[in-house]
Amino acid sequence: MALQLQQLQVLHTKQTRVKKSTLAFFLVLFLSSTPLLAHADTSTQQINGTSPMAGQTFIERAKVLSVVSSTVKEIPGTKTTANYQTLSAYVITGPDAKKTVTVINDYLGLTAGQEFYMTHIIDPSDGIDAYNVTEPYRLPAVFEWIGFFVLIALFFGGWQGLRGLLSLGVSIGAIVYVLLPGILDGYSPVLLSMGICSAIVLVGSYITHGFTKTTTAAVFGMIITIIITGGLAYLAVHTTQLSGYTNEDAAYLDLQTQGTIDFVGLLLGGIMIGLLGILYDAAISQAVAIEEIHAAATHYSRPKVFRRAMRMGREHIGALINTLAIAYVGASLPLLLLLHFSNTSLAVNLNQEIFSTEIIRTVIGSIGLILAVPITTLIATFMLVPSKHKEHRAELGGGTS
Repeated sequence: MALQLQQLQVLHTKQTRVKKSTLAFFLVLFLSSTPLLAHADTSTQQINGTSPMAGQTFIERAKVLSVVSSTVKEIPGTKTTANYQTLSAYVITGPDAKKTVTVINDYLGLTAGQEFYMTHIIDPSDGIDAYNVTEPYRLPAVFEWIGFFVLIALFFGGWQGLRGLLSLGVSIGAIVYVLLPGILDGYSPVLLSMGICSAIVLVGSYITHGFTKTTTAAVFGMIITIIITGGLAYLAVHTTQLSGYTNEDAAYLDLQTQGTIDFVGLLLGGIMIGLLGILYDAAISQAVAIEEIHAAATHYSRPKVFRRAMRMGREHIGALINTLAIAYVGASLPLLLLLHFSNTSLAVNLNQEIFSTEIIRTVIGSIGLILAVPITTLIATFMLVPSKHKEHRAELGGGTS
């Protein structure tokens, strides 16, 4: 017996070492690839060529060599002041790579040594080059924060954290490589979004939580909720006469695609995708709650387990609704501040599509979360808790054998 225990301890130690080594491998692999990702734009920018023509616009990365001049001016037509700079910059990528150019900056306060992106426009009338600052070069810092996120997820989440990261990668890949090209190719954004959401739920859930009855119950609950919520979103968007044109990005996209995209469908797809993340939380939590309640009290009947789990689910509903609403408010904070300075009435402002869209998005998302709790709880109860009739028949069969 002592020998068997010793062998088990040795086996456990080896498994632990393998797990830690694997996690360390993935972490090192990700962090080592960060510098490559951060500088990936160099080659793509230089594909533009080295012989720019008049009328063309290029995005180039540059580094500030020195600030030639800096003045504070008032923006014409306003009482707001802004800092105007003339910069001497060394071009890193693009047609002007390795050149030193003069850049006008009325957007950011830059200092010597900082890198940034700029537009290079060649005037078609006289061929004069104009350079203007557009964005600071922030990719290295962005990838460092992503690396820190991965480190935290792996350190505290272990294998479950790694599975979650893989699931996230699958979800982003499905959106980028299937959903977006499909919409641009003319497929229905609504049907495509619902299909992608269901696929993400199906694949992501099993990757993260394994092939168990609990996961399957949550998957069924999420898919049914997605279908119902999609129908409600369709009714809500059409009854409130939303067009999907809520900002200038939509207008640019419409021009770029020559009016081939269904923006109402795009809005519906966005609502479904936005719901997906929190829907995971609600469905998995309820399925696990059923599993744990049944494990702790196997004598409970299905109705009793359902009632106990719904007691937990109602508390979860309150927290999730608040989370979803506050998340949308946080994302729309500049818009709300603009509303605060508006001289028009509250009714007129709320009637504007940009506000009505966010209201409908929050309401439909919250309805989806509410429905996910009883739907998943009911499915999980029938899948994970055997009926008393079946238990009785099992006992009789066991007694006669």
